[in-house]
Amino acid sequence: METNHARITLTASELSYLWTSYLADSMSVCVLKYFLVHMDNDDIKSLTTHALELSQKHVEFIHELFTKEKIQIPQGFTEHDVNLLVKRLFSDTFYLRYIRNMAKGGLVTYGRVLQNVYRHDIRTFYSECLIETLELDTKATTILLEKGLAIRPPVIPYPQKLEFVHKQSFILEGLGRRESLTGTEINNLFANILTNHLGASIAMAFSQVAKSKKVRKYFIRGKEVSLKQIKALSSYLEMDSLPVPMAYDQEVTDSTESPFSDKLMMFHFSLMIYAGIGNYGIAISESQRTDLVVDYSRFNMEVLKLSEDGANLMIENEWLEQPPMAANRRDLAKN
Repeated sequence: METNHARITLTASELSYLWTSYLADSMSVCVLKYFLVHMDNDDIKSLTTHALELSQKHVEFIHELFTKEKIQIPQGFTEHDVNLLVKRLFSDTFYLRYIRNMAKGGLVTYGRVLQNVYRHDIRTFYSECLIETLELDTKATTILLEKGLAIRPPVIPYPQKLEFVHKQSFILEGLGRRESLTGTEINNLFANILTNHLGASIAMAFSQVAKSKKVRKYFIRGKEVSLKQIKALSSYLEMDSLPVPMAYDQEVTDSTESPFSDKLMMFHFSLMIYAGIGNYGIAISESQRTDLVVDYSRFNMEVLKLSEDGANLMIENEWLEQPPMAANRRDLAKN
């Protein structure tokens, strides 16, 4: 077992994951602190307090590690990026759904991270993150179920006999379209509609409170992209007479006072975009209908363009911190 971590240099993946985690968790600290000021339900407040404590613990661990390793600590997000005194922007129900979605994203991220880290202290840290996030997800799901707010995927008939695919049209619609969706395809459609609804609601809320005109227009565009994709995804479920998740717009108040800096809101939305790109990638790999694959691929291109324009807007305002990078050998050689 390793006894002196300082003698083992962090790999590119370990350094990059820690750097990104610091930004994301420092943002979460700001967001969750604001949520707690405007929260009435005790169960949701307890859950949010727990989520805040986890994010604070992560920030402290990475800050201490970077200090020991003599690594530049990212600026991230601080009390200057949040205003706890402004009016409520979201309902308690929205806060609960938000934390559940945050936990789901964390499970995916930490599972991927652990595959690519080797140093013992970093593996231990992310293993604990994964376990804690699983517990957070379980608590959030339990509260949703207890309050009758859980939006579960549709049910389909149990298979009653063994069957095999006999026609190529199971995959290729041009040879005779397969009308019914598989369970996995239904799940991906349902999940992507839910995340797009959450993204559309956050974009709408951020567009109400953003100070910059360009940032407001960007969030309005983000909402429009989400709504267009929701409509296309919903049509697949409707054709199979399956239920479609409802929007969250009613969970956003009419407040126009900004609780967050434009920088924080842009970073927050960019994280949601990256998660959406990953979700569509998974959906492509698990879909066996070419029309679904074509639509998911098209959606990804739209979201990638939105992401690029968002990055350019952040660069223009000097909000985008440069991540850890490999040495530029050409520049070194010139010098």
